[in-house]
Order: sequence, then structure tokens, then C-alpha cells
Amino acid sequence: MADVTSSTKINSGGLRRRDFLATGAAALGLGITGFPAILRAQAAPVKIGLIHPVSGFIAFSGTQCRAGAEMAIADINAAGGIKSMGGAMLEAMLADSQGKPDIGAAEVAKMTEAGVNGIVAGYSSAISLATSQEAAKTNTPHIVDVGVSDQIVSRGLANTFRFAPGYGKVAQMAVANLDTINKAAGSPAKTAMIIHEESLFGTGTAELLTKQLPGIGVEVVEVIKHANPTRDFTNIALQIKSKKPDLIIPANYYNEYVLLARTLRQQRIEAKGIYSVLGGAASSYQFVKEFPEAAELIMDCNHWYDPTSDLALARRKAAEAKGLIYTYEVFLAYNAVAFLADAIERAGSADKDAVNAALAASTWDQHGMPYGPTKMVNGQNEGAQPVNTQVQKGIIEVIYPEEFASAKVIFPMTM
Repeated sequence: MADVTSSTKINSGGLRRRDFLATGAAALGLGITGFPAILRAQAAPVKIGLIHPVSGFIAFSGTQCRAGAEMAIADINAAGGIKSMGGAMLEAMLADSQGKPDIGAAEVAKMTEAGVNGIVAGYSSAISLATSQEAAKTNTPHIVDVGVSDQIVSRGLANTFRFAPGYGKVAQMAVANLDTINKAAGSPAKTAMIIHEESLFGTGTAELLTKQLPGIGVEVVEVIKHANPTRDFTNIALQIKSKKPDLIIPANYYNEYVLLARTLRQQRIEAKGIYSVLGGAASSYQFVKEFPEAAELIMDCNHWYDPTSDLALARRKAAEAKGLIYTYEVFLAYNAVAFLADAIERAGSADKDAVNAALAASTWDQHGMPYGPTKMVNGQNEGAQPVNTQVQKGIIEVIYPEEFASAKVIFPMTM
């Protein structure tokens, strides 16, 4: 058998093994500062699992989430990685949930077996419920980027955190802001119809609004649920036309939202306002640019960045330079990764207990969002809040709260 120490096999650095060993031995006598770069130990990467629906009926939003998360990883690595861990780089592990909770959970199981250190998932509420539950089996830190169901953070899972608001907070602010808008205009809106998609997100939002709207003098005359996907909203539009509500309130994902809004325009259905709550397209420049007439004057209570923040504006510019549309999926997923990375930095370790403790104690504020101070309670950032936007002449303007507003509300709308 050949003596491996005298082999002339070439290693990845281009040195013969005998020369490599000789160089290393000489360097040991020089002390660590003289150690050649080829022999310095590299910090092990920190593996971040990104699980999003990049195929299926919500693929646009899932792809946007993945893009925002990958931007954050690239920015953090370019800034030196996790410095408290010797400059460890973040390494993305990618998975496609296909819009299905069971597949999302299965991808978490695969990632934990592969040694993932933390997970960011999963856009929809149903997927986020499944992925966080699976991650809890191994106590793997799990950050929810967009999923709004409050069930996600009400189950007592010590590994699950959401930096953005849930639909309880969103619905509360949506109703309060609508009350302000309506009263300022002389209370022209007295009735509403809610059109929502069938999953946990749409159903839960509709239930909250149905309970809260009568408290501000707005009667909910009908609630209509639709399937995912839905390719024709003609019948729903006719039902709206027959009821003649003052307000049309959609709560659905991007494709269905766009089709509903276009159908309302084509059918010339008049209302005093289209007032979205977590509208899948109402706060998206893709919708605004592709269908400006259908989007004009639509209001939305949703996730949005702080238009007065230099940090937020710089991130938007960077995203658009990459050809991205700066939607809420992009900046929420970016912040989910950055929030997790900050906790790992402060923990000085990828140890799961240490990272979860750091997340629970976080006061991270480098988010560029219109939020109050970060405060985690049972995994939910209590400082998170939505804003109200309105499309005005092709621009998505913030209209409430006033401290973040970039324009005055226009209400009632004219079709």
C-alpha cells in the first residue's frame, strides 16, 4: 500500500501534498498570525431554510418572498456575515411548498435532518401553521414572514416568531381607520359586502370584519367566499350589483384580487369605496402598473414600508435595481431573515435554545417599517402595525396613520 504522506497528489489549492504539509509545519512555528490563508479554518456556514410556494396558485407571492429573503442573505454576507461567530456566512436552503401545507411541513423535516439552523416560511397562513408546527418538534427557530393568522402565534410554540402584524391587529386598525375616513366624509358608507378567498387567511379576516364593522355603523349585507383559484368573477360581480353596497371589501390573494377588481371595472359596478383588508394586489405596483384604471382609488389596510425611512427607500431602490417589484412579500421576507440573523449575532451561536431566547428578547429596529418599538409577546411583535394605502394617479400613497402619510385620502371614490 502506498504511503499517503509521500503522495504527490495535487490538492484543491494547487500544491503537492508533501509541499502542503511542509508549508503547514513551518507555519506552526511562526504562530497564528503567520499562518497561511489556505490553512485558516473557515467558520461553518449558518444554514437558513427558505420555504415558499414558488409554484402553484400563489407562486407570484412565494417567488417574491424568496427574492426578498435571498436579498437579505446577500446583504448580511456582504457586510461580514455573523461576526460573533467569526464571520460565518448565511447559506440558503431552498424549498418549494407548492402552496400546500403538508408539503411545507415535509420540507421542514428534510431541512432539520440536513442540519438547518433556522427557517423562514411560508407566505400563507395555512403553510406557516404547518411549517412552524413541524419545526417545533426539533425546537428549530422559525420566523413567519407573511402568514397573518393569529393561530400561528397563539399555540405556545417557543420556536415560532412573527415580526409583522397578524390579522387581528390588521382588522382592528382597518375598522378604526375606516371609521375615521367615513366620518370625515360625512358618513356616506353604511353598508358593505365582503369578498374573501376560502383559506384560513380570507376566512379569518372576513369573520373579524363581520363582527367589528357594525360597531362603526357599517352593516355587512353579505359575505361571499370564493375558491382558489377562481377564474371568473362574473357571478360574484352580479351579486354585488344587485346588493348595491356602499363598500366592497376584498380579502384575497394576488391573482383573484386582480381578476375581481378588473371585473368590477368592466361591469361598471359603482360603490363609494373599494376598501381592501390585506388585499393581495391592492398594495402591489405590479397590479397598479398593469391595470391602472382598475386600481385607481382603491384603498387597502395592509403591510407597507415606512415612506419616511431612508433605510426602507434604499432597500426599495436596491430591489428595483435587481428588477424586482417592491411588494410587501419582498420586504417582509427580507426583514424576517434579518431579524433571525440579528438574533443569531446576539446569541453568538446557532444553538437553538440560545437563538430562540435572543428572538424572544429582541428589540431589533433596522426594519424600515411604520412600527412602534419591537416587543415580542408569545412570539408576536406587539409593535407591528399595518398602514392604510390608496392608489392615487398610479402611485401607492400612505393615507393613515398620519405620521407616515404621504397623501390625503380621496373618499368617496368615483368610478
